[in-house]
Amino acid sequence: MPVRPTAPLILATAATALAATLTACGSGSGGDPDTVEVVYNRSTDNKIRFKDAYLEAAKKQFEKEHPGKKVELVPVQAPDNDYATKAQQMMRSPKTAPDLVYEDTFRINSDIKAGYLKPLDDHIAKWDQWARFVDTAKAAAKAEDGRTYGIPDGTDTRALWFNKEIFAKAGLPADWQPKNWAEILDAARTVKQKVPGVVPLNVYTGKGPGEAAVMQGFEMLLYGTGEDPLYDSSAKKWVAGGQGFEDALDFVGTVYREKLGPDVSDALDPNIGTRVATELLPEGKLAISLDGSWMGQNWINEGPKEWPEWSEKLAQAPMPTQHGQAPGKVSMSGGWAWSIPAKAQNPDLAFEFVKTLQTKEMATEWCVVGAQIAVRKDVADDPRYLKSMPGIDFFTGLVPYTHYRPALPVYPQVSTAIGEAMEKVTTGDSSATDAAKAYDEQLRTITDGAVVAK
Repeated sequence: MPVRPTAPLILATAATALAATLTACGSGSGGDPDTVEVVYNRSTDNKIRFKDAYLEAAKKQFEKEHPGKKVELVPVQAPDNDYATKAQQMMRSPKTAPDLVYEDTFRINSDIKAGYLKPLDDHIAKWDQWARFVDTAKAAAKAEDGRTYGIPDGTDTRALWFNKEIFAKAGLPADWQPKNWAEILDAARTVKQKVPGVVPLNVYTGKGPGEAAVMQGFEMLLYGTGEDPLYDSSAKKWVAGGQGFEDALDFVGTVYREKLGPDVSDALDPNIGTRVATELLPEGKLAISLDGSWMGQNWINEGPKEWPEWSEKLAQAPMPTQHGQAPGKVSMSGGWAWSIPAKAQNPDLAFEFVKTLQTKEMATEWCVVGAQIAVRKDVADDPRYLKSMPGIDFFTGLVPYTHYRPALPVYPQVSTAIGEAMEKVTTGDSSATDAAKAYDEQLRTITDGAVVAK
């Protein structure tokens, strides 16, 4: 998943270290019928190893319950794009294909199209735990052919974070719950007027922040304008840059035109997400941020920016739909899943390890240590999960309202075009109308005209 790192603030490694990591790992299960080779992404921050510890615990449990069977964990320490490239390289050949691979659901359909993944429907049909997964999470790992290619282990949601102390100075309520976009802008304008020196509202934007801007900024707006606003799955066509698209751009343009957001140069900086998490919010310099469920992980003990008071100073509100129309709130989600490569040597044994990872106890453990939003109904009700992080119940409650990006091979190109449109209205180089028209033209080129108007 390109937006939310699997641990807070994943750091880039030196190119030489990355090259060594990518060439050092993975030789396939070697035809050993008793060994499951598991490939996963390791954080590039050497202080962050909670995923490794979790998988080691799962390995021990699996080997204890399956005498004579082994799990070989193969970490790939690299940024997400490089990890995906390495995993794809490994899956191309039976000699190097692992038995199980950790997949960003964002990439599943492109990997299916490339022939890298195996459908799991036969395994799922005989697995009584699949019924415990929420439908939105199941859909995230389902391909255009209707078959399922991954078992999701968690997700994330997005909403409005706001600083109650700044709101008190501005005369705004501590239980703020905006009902539409206009109320968000009104609150930001009030902060600007009454609490000078504070950034009223952060909405990620432009090409620099990449998918964070597109998914976390623009699509949180767009999906509040109407049904299937980006891709019409029934028509199997992308949606033209129509009124909803233009309205979402206009909201972004308004934020930066009225100087309600960060300085434009800061907003377009690829590192703006890091600054929001480790500087603007903890230092009381930002009133409202449209952001993710994982933010608290930045401020816990031993996090990148320890901030013990965060749960007292910050509150959350659902992102409303444009005019407050049903269902009234909106969220976007990403997530990762465990998939079996098409050329895996031991697919049946690999799914047995998936079952170990997805016992209720292990699934709960992962959601707690990984700051994940539960995708299993029984985990979402577990007291340990509900107490794992302040606000976790709020963000879990957004799962029924959430949307996943179209996990289609051309989506990265569509995302780039959206980022360009956002940047045009952020800098003031283009009106929302003109930026939407330019996007529409790009979209028709990207999709060979497979576009429907709404």
